[in-house]
Amino acid sequence: MFGIVLIDKPLEFTSHDVVGKLRRKFNTKRIGHAGTLDPMATGLLVVAVGPATRFLQYLPLEPKVYRAVVRFGVTTDSYDSEGEITSEAPIPHDLVNQLEDVIPSMLGMIEQIPPMYSAVKVQGQPLYKLARQGIEIERKSRTIHVERMDVLAMGEATVELEIECSGGTYVRTIAHELGERIGCGAFLQSLVRTRIGAFSIENAKSIDEVSEADLIPLKKALLPMQIRLLSDHETMRVRNGGAVANLIDATDEFVALADPSGEIISVASVLGNVLQPECVIPTEALSGAI
Repeated sequence: MFGIVLIDKPLEFTSHDVVGKLRRKFNTKRIGHAGTLDPMATGLLVVAVGPATRFLQYLPLEPKVYRAVVRFGVTTDSYDSEGEITSEAPIPHDLVNQLEDVIPSMLGMIEQIPPMYSAVKVQGQPLYKLARQGIEIERKSRTIHVERMDVLAMGEATVELEIECSGGTYVRTIAHELGERIGCGAFLQSLVRTRIGAFSIENAKSIDEVSEADLIPLKKALLPMQIRLLSDHETMRVRNGGAVANLIDATDEFVALADPSGEIISVASVLGNVLQPECVIPTEALSGAI
């Protein structure tokens, strides 16, 4: 049994909690996910089952899309609703106009510093453990890309945004920075991830309702990656780590390799006229033995 499932992560569950429940449900230890969600966030989690975990890095996982509710007038130490309030300030009466002025400067390729309350490790120590001890250290910025930030709805003190961004983006930090730039402070009140690359929350299932029938085969999950169909002889060669000819004139970085039945057995690097396997599914997996 192997493939990809789309899970709608519930509130207060960690991504690890989801993996643990699915391991018991599918009776396998080989389960992994792409893109952690904080416990206070809900929404789409892409999960690989069985040997499909080897292919997570090749899935179309960019960009990410979120619906975020930002609360203005209050700042917290964690930049979200789970933190301690550190300051309060009046909300400007022209908040919507100020947002329209500020948002454009926060789009495109930007540098972002991870919040202290994050799983980023410094010298092997997660930042959030230091933050809980009241310790704040200098963090290196990372380059992210924010494609758009659309205002969906306005409340008395809240704004709902739809944010499309690259992986590794901290939406909590975006909320905090919006508050800083407008001058009244802000924190992330709630967050829902609605899309990861080609995968949508509309096709996700809850942990309780998901079943083996919901597994997405690799030949569908890897799209739009090109697929090179192998002969019987080439299939044996690939299973032993051997390269095959690039007969489909592939120019992208990777190509999926399928056995004569159409099952994906490998992803290969494109090296000019040669396709070199990077990972291969064991024969036993295709036959259901593992």
